Amino acid sequence: MSQAEDLWERLVRAALRRERTGIDAYGRPIGGIAGFVPSSLTKNRDIDVILRAADEIQDDDPNVSRILCEYAYSLAQNLDPNSEGRGVLQFKTGLMSVIKQKLAKKEVGTIDRSLDIARLLEFYKEYRNKNNVDKLREEEMMLRGSGVLTGNLGELERKTVKRKRVFATLKVLGTVLEELTKEISPEDPGKLIPEEIKRMMESDAAMTEDLIAYNIIPLDAPMSSNAIVSFSEVRAAVSVIKYFRELPKLPGSFPIPATRSADIFDFLHFVFGFQKDNVSNQREHIVHLLANEQTRLRIPEEPDPKLDEAAVQKVFLKSLDNYTKWCNYLGILTVWSNLEAVSKEKKLLFVSLYFLIWGEAGNIRFLPECLCYIFHHMAKELDEILRQQVVKAADSCKTENGVSFLDRVICPLYDTISAEASNNDNGRAPHSAWRNYDDFNEYFWSPHCLELSWPWRDSSSFFMKPTPRSKNVLIFGGGKRRGKTSFVEHRTFLHLYHSFHRLWIFLAMMFQGLTIISFNDGNFNSKTLREVLSLGPTFVVMKFFQSLLDIIMMYGAYSTSRRLAMSRIFFRFIWFTVASMLICFLYVKALQEQSNTNSGSVVFRIYVIVIGIYAGVQIFFSSLMRIPAFRRVTNHYDSWPFVRFVKWMHQEHYYVGRGMYERTTDFIKYSIFWLFVLGGKFCFAYFLLIQPLVVPTRFILKMDNVIYSWHDFVSKNNYNALTVVSLWGPVVAIYLVDTYLFYTVISAVWGFLLGARDRLGEIRSLELVHKLFEKFPQAFMDTLHVPLNRTHMEPNGQNLEKCKTDAAQFSPFWNEIIKNLREEDYISNLEMELLLMPKNSGTVPLVQWPLFLLASKIMIAKDIAAESKDSQEELWDRISRDDYMKYAVEECYQVIRFILTSILDDVGRMWVDQIYDSIQSSIKKNMVHEDFKLGKLPLIISRITALMGILKETETQELHTGAIKAVQEFYDVVRYDAQNLNLGENYETWNVLAKASNKGSLFSTLKWPRTAELKAQVKRLYSLLSIKDSAANIPRNLEARRRLEFFTNSLFMDMPIAKPVREMLSFSVFTPYYSETVLYSLQEILKKNEDGISILFYLQKIYPDEWRNFLARIGRDENSLETELFDTPSDILELRIWASYRGQTLARTVRGMMYYRKALMLQSYVERLSTQDVEAALSSKDATNTQGFELSPEARAQADLKFTYVVTCQIYGKQKEEQKPEAADIALLLQRNEALRVAFIDEVESLKEGSVTREYYSKLVKGDINGKDKEVYSIKLPGNPKLGEGKPENQNHAVIFTRGSAVQTIDMNQDNYFEEALKMRNLLEEFFRDHGIRPPTILGVREHVFTGSVSSLASFMSNQETCFVTLGQRVLANPLKVRMHYGHPDVFDRVFHITRGGISKASRVINISEDIFSGFNSTLRQGNVTHHEYIQVGKGRDVGLNQIALFEGKVAGGNGEQILSRDVYRLGQLFDFFRMMSFYFTTVGYYFCTMLTVLTVYIFLYGRTYLALSGIGETMSQRARITDNTALSAALNAQFLFQIGFISAIPMILGFILEEGFLTAVVSFVTMQFQLSTVFFTFSLGTRTHYFGRTILHGGARYQATGRGFVVRHIKFSEIYRLYSRSHFVKGLEIALLLVVYLVYGYNEGGAVAYILISLSSWFMALSWLFAPHLFNPSGFEWQKIVEDFRDWTNWLLYRGGIGVKGAESWETWWDEELAHIRTYSGRVMETILSLRFFIFQYGIVYKLDIQGSNTSLTVYGFSWIGLVVIICLFKVFTFSQKITVNFQLLLRFIQGVFFLLSLSGLAAAVAFTDLSISDVLACILAFIPTGWGILSVAVAWQPLIKKIGMWDSIRSLGRLYDAAMGIIIFIPIALFSWFPFFSTFQTRLMFNQAFSRGLEISLILAGNNPNRGI
Repeated sequence: MSQAEDLWERLVRAALRRERTGIDAYGRPIGGIAGFVPSSLTKNRDIDVILRAADEIQDDDPNVSRILCEYAYSLAQNLDPNSEGRGVLQFKTGLMSVIKQKLAKKEVGTIDRSLDIARLLEFYKEYRNKNNVDKLREEEMMLRGSGVLTGNLGELERKTVKRKRVFATLKVLGTVLEELTKEISPEDPGKLIPEEIKRMMESDAAMTEDLIAYNIIPLDAPMSSNAIVSFSEVRAAVSVIKYFRELPKLPGSFPIPATRSADIFDFLHFVFGFQKDNVSNQREHIVHLLANEQTRLRIPEEPDPKLDEAAVQKVFLKSLDNYTKWCNYLGILTVWSNLEAVSKEKKLLFVSLYFLIWGEAGNIRFLPECLCYIFHHMAKELDEILRQQVVKAADSCKTENGVSFLDRVICPLYDTISAEASNNDNGRAPHSAWRNYDDFNEYFWSPHCLELSWPWRDSSSFFMKPTPRSKNVLIFGGGKRRGKTSFVEHRTFLHLYHSFHRLWIFLAMMFQGLTIISFNDGNFNSKTLREVLSLGPTFVVMKFFQSLLDIIMMYGAYSTSRRLAMSRIFFRFIWFTVASMLICFLYVKALQEQSNTNSGSVVFRIYVIVIGIYAGVQIFFSSLMRIPAFRRVTNHYDSWPFVRFVKWMHQEHYYVGRGMYERTTDFIKYSIFWLFVLGGKFCFAYFLLIQPLVVPTRFILKMDNVIYSWHDFVSKNNYNALTVVSLWGPVVAIYLVDTYLFYTVISAVWGFLLGARDRLGEIRSLELVHKLFEKFPQAFMDTLHVPLNRTHMEPNGQNLEKCKTDAAQFSPFWNEIIKNLREEDYISNLEMELLLMPKNSGTVPLVQWPLFLLASKIMIAKDIAAESKDSQEELWDRISRDDYMKYAVEECYQVIRFILTSILDDVGRMWVDQIYDSIQSSIKKNMVHEDFKLGKLPLIISRITALMGILKETETQELHTGAIKAVQEFYDVVRYDAQNLNLGENYETWNVLAKASNKGSLFSTLKWPRTAELKAQVKRLYSLLSIKDSAANIPRNLEARRRLEFFTNSLFMDMPIAKPVREMLSFSVFTPYYSETVLYSLQEILKKNEDGISILFYLQKIYPDEWRNFLARIGRDENSLETELFDTPSDILELRIWASYRGQTLARTVRGMMYYRKALMLQSYVERLSTQDVEAALSSKDATNTQGFELSPEARAQADLKFTYVVTCQIYGKQKEEQKPEAADIALLLQRNEALRVAFIDEVESLKEGSVTREYYSKLVKGDINGKDKEVYSIKLPGNPKLGEGKPENQNHAVIFTRGSAVQTIDMNQDNYFEEALKMRNLLEEFFRDHGIRPPTILGVREHVFTGSVSSLASFMSNQETCFVTLGQRVLANPLKVRMHYGHPDVFDRVFHITRGGISKASRVINISEDIFSGFNSTLRQGNVTHHEYIQVGKGRDVGLNQIALFEGKVAGGNGEQILSRDVYRLGQLFDFFRMMSFYFTTVGYYFCTMLTVLTVYIFLYGRTYLALSGIGETMSQRARITDNTALSAALNAQFLFQIGFISAIPMILGFILEEGFLTAVVSFVTMQFQLSTVFFTFSLGTRTHYFGRTILHGGARYQATGRGFVVRHIKFSEIYRLYSRSHFVKGLEIALLLVVYLVYGYNEGGAVAYILISLSSWFMALSWLFAPHLFNPSGFEWQKIVEDFRDWTNWLLYRGGIGVKGAESWETWWDEELAHIRTYSGRVMETILSLRFFIFQYGIVYKLDIQGSNTSLTVYGFSWIGLVVIICLFKVFTFSQKITVNFQLLLRFIQGVFFLLSLSGLAAAVAFTDLSISDVLACILAFIPTGWGILSVAVAWQPLIKKIGMWDSIRSLGRLYDAAMGIIIFIPIALFSWFPFFSTFQTRLMFNQAFSRGLEISLILAGNNPNRGI
């Protein structure tokens, strides 16, 4: 037997023994062979269903199970007779084995196949009788009406599940029975089935309507238990899509389910050949859209509800808005000539057609205007068919085999796009060499697109597929292909100028102007004016350069772009060429005229006139185009040719980017903001940067007789230009950076003020939550929950009733929040009891507050009263100072009366009434002190407490007697000890009471508390009287506190009033998932790392209180061993879930997002109860009794209609096939969350013409009753959807399954909270609020980073991220109006975006930061992005330095790609100036400024090196006094503040002050400094700079899988070296080398102090880059780890690579990978140019050697190269390949020894007999090291050429030597520090300070101890 068969036999035996793979959500086992159907057979869904049924009935009748298996085998055989599909042969073999096993179990030897039908018939009846089929549905309906609640999901759920399973099995039995009869009797199959069985089967089939796969609305069911179909809006929407009279009749052969009538989707299905599941999907989609749109208008109340015309109109206009704009842009008529004449039915027909096209378009959905083109022509075809009134297949979709929209319309487009994508060499090809999604889409922005005709003209060049590109890197260009469209993404830094030329022109002109004024000593005279007018030539020359770039950047798209666009480019080039030549000519002539004393000033006057006219016209037209008020005027006169010409010349005209102006008030706000920023910037630049350099510069320019210590080429006779450059270089760099510094400061202040205005941080402590709690109910009712019948009462006697009503309505929501905190284990059971709020629906005449507010208040009040000597008023005033003490006293007073009158009989109640009347009388008379002995209060309270303690228990005879005795004692204390009343006033009453007391009948009949309200009041009063400790610190958990503080604070913030659930906007949540952790397995959480630490142990120590709460929740003692949790599967699952909810897992995300549904169910339930809708709930006796709201069918249906959650698990199908644990975990999530939907791409192998082909399907599944997933939709795709970055296409394929008007994008490392989910209705109303000239299209949402407590690094990232997602985005949205989409969890206007390309872009590499491009796209398409902070979503971030570096590298690389993109170019061109500035400095400009900050250090140090090595540094310092220059100090200080993160810390500090208070902010900031946050920020600066610059130069940006686990393991040195060698270590050593050269050869007048001050920031940067990875590496300074690291690193360094060897295993492989990004010719040239800087060291140092004296001849430099060549030759001798010398090893070693001795002796002789000194030798080493690196850098840049000439092995050996040397240099200090144990302890505390606040366990962990041996 083959191995495959053997494996399947084992699987079969396991299936027969019921060895299952796990348990489902209901605790049932799942598994069996049914779960292993190969993908190539899943096109027939019956196989899986039949096998599941066979598995189900195996125990009942194995023979019938065998029949089902045989039928499933025959289906598989028919689908793939030759077993050629993947996994089919193994499946068939296994299935046949199962059948044989079943046969073997039968006692009788031979089986008669002819009896199979009889057996099925008999079993069908037996199965029905056994399961009481006739009663199942009846019992279920009775339960739905009665509302009986039992168990976890209730008896109702159990009955429903049982019914579904039974009828599912019956359906399979009936299907197989019918098919078998057809095989035996094809002519008359019905005769073999008795009529009785037929009737049963028909009746049972009618009961399986909810077994038909559906998503949300069961549209194909004749009747349904799902309450959603009973909603009037749904029924109205269903009725409106039915077939109408204008549609021609469908042929009778077209299949329509008997459960419904034909509709417009059936008509479109027939005509255009859409896929069946696409039609079903869009049918539900349209019904869903229409129903929800109707509820926004009104709820249809009529018996036969009709959809309003306005609802259809709104859906129509919004869905086809982009199509309408596209037609207008191209100047073509829409399909409808007159919209008003189009009927409601026809509008729906058009909308349905559009969404059917969209739903089946696959990757073409990224081309929204292409979809408009397709819709335009298909709608025309549709119109023609309607006109002819003859139903027929559309010509455009006809195929040889019928009609198929996918094959005829979509596939040709997809094939072309796929061919282009495959030509991008997996993202390595230049962007300019292939067409991306944007290129294809923008073709449809031109009228030329109409030339494609309809059906497609395949011969068009648009469909040209490129020839494959050459793999030879030295061959430029590619094969035959079609050029780009509209824009070419050339890889160059010039894009920064090209996109933002206005900014650079402005900065250049301002710098020139300020410099001119400074050099004129601030005097503004005619001379200054003449020089200032030189700004004119500067402007036109820079504009000329911009126009030249326009032409250069369009190279590759000249022939394919619109002629009008190309004409504009060349026309502008000619214009600015002429203008620049003319103005420059006039200005030069004017200068010549000025120098000639005899000439007049005619030319100068002409120049002034010309430049004045030019400037005036430029300003005038710019104002018309950019200022909103003027822009509207020009739009009004847009039909004028002159206006259109000016617009055409002034800015590019595209389909996107039109009308990108804001209203005037917004324009003024962000203009004022930038005036502040620019004012500060230019004051700083003028007074601190430019002006201090004037005097030194003048002196340097005039200085002569300068003696150079080297052979000078360029510095003589040119006014010491290089010296001036070295002086001004750092200043100019900082001038370009400081704009961002001032922007950061001003935006921080502005954001702080905005946050204060929005009331952020008003409740920032638990004390304030306590203090303001009584205001929460009203605030909640005013915004979050507005009952339908709520009336506003005046503040009079009805105020108490209103407060009590608000509290009663508020309490269910508050209590559910608290219960969820308990379920999440943030609070204990006791804390939950204290935090829960009474229902306030009883008869007690006051508001009852939670016990945590009133705890211990009675005890304090008792002591005050007992010891008080004050008057009654003074006593009450003392008590009333604490509101909650007053409330506690009042509540006790009222509740005691309520309880006593409830449990006592008439005489007893008489006594109670009399006592209370007496008290009230005493209070009125102000005689409480005289009438009652307050000193006896403790005695009274003790008696009441004892009574309540008895009454709260279950009644027994003994307790009943004790209660009577307790009441009697209470009576005696009050009567004889506490009263001082004059009994004569109510003599008769007291006499009756006295007689009853004497007889012993006063309390003889006591009614035990029976009602729920009375029991609750007794229990609450007991707690109120017995709790002695304060609850001021409840809850104790910091996360629970934070959440409650934020939620309660948000109640007072400005948010829209929530609509009722039925009227709210519907929305979806959308989460992309690939292969990340779903749920931690038991093995994962118990697995120990190298330090002996498991995830479970780590979590126990980080979250000790949550661990204790978890154990209490599952009924375990907190001291129990962990091994006890492994006894039961349920505890194991709970443990896995608990650990997963504390990591960044999909399970945590799903749990959080499903809170939306839970919140909506509760809100809907309470709303229906408040309107006295008895049918809405399972119990309607109490308007605030929300027990069982999750089981209310109406509440669940309403939530499902408004909320959809789709997780798009891209490879879920593959994971299922490979039986990955992730697939099982996803299936578990489906079972636990019935509203969860999972979409995935299924790769199916099928047979076509005898060969196996792959087909791709977009599938949607949900949980089913069998513990597996049920397929809902399966839509074939045109091909492999992954053509781009992957994640966007993962989103795109599944977006068709989302529903609603909005969609929230959520990443799989996010979380949500129930209390925040309650505010989603409010957030969705923001779409209808005034946020500017355009309605919002993206609602930005605040994030809370929940990983901040893991380590100090995690805290840095958390603070940095929190600052950006709160204060930063607050300012971007208002006032700057440039907030984009930066990822998750923003809420999109769904219809707006899905009709405009989707929620992300997908082109390979260029869209690697796919999320932000959706913000760009939305803004360019006249969208509006807002930001809202009254709601928050949790977010996980990377917590280890390697993870953070990878993430920042990805983001920086993504920004580098953004610079090249057309979106950034268009935004930079089309924004007005101030919005353009905002956009630049908050996107790509930030990274460019980051890079400039680093370059400032390089410019400064290389300038200093030039001064030191050239020998003029000392002269300049002495003469020009530039050492202590103010400008240089200001520049370096600004650079240093940016470098260490101080500037970015300003918003962080202000954010802390706003939301946490001043003291907390100061403490947090100081703590960060002690944790070396400055080192971290400096290190991050290097990360961003490296990846940003490298991406622009070479590309290579890619998605980095950072991993989201808990980082507690030690990172090996070899891994650190691989990750940071080129990004940090090389650059850090270069800076260190520059500093050493400056130290050795430079001149500092102030000595060592001056050197330290001027080089401090540079040394800090160098050391941070070199050693930060080790500072933040767990156990980074533990000696044993260091020894192991060194051994591992040397093994890695010396291990040779080869085929299959990874970079983590071999230095050679890693080195090749590191060089892979240098691919293009321009990249090689740039690398060569940048590498030339390393040769300056040798050139300068050799002239400083003692041996050369004062000789400055070039021969000195030449001899140095001879020495370097000798050294290289010696190196080659010592590294000669051992493979070549295998036969003469001894000779080689002899030669190497001789050369070594000769070298040493030669060097010794030179030192002894020549002027060569030891210092010269060291200097030569200092000179040759950078030269060697320069040679190495040039060689690797030209790697193909070096390989051709056979030098590559030598270069690689040199590279290995350098890496070895760099590793040793870095390693030595680490090893030295690791000798001192205290340093390791310090480093551990530095990293894990947050964890150490909870104990010292982590120090034991990281020291190598293993305290978790019991695990």
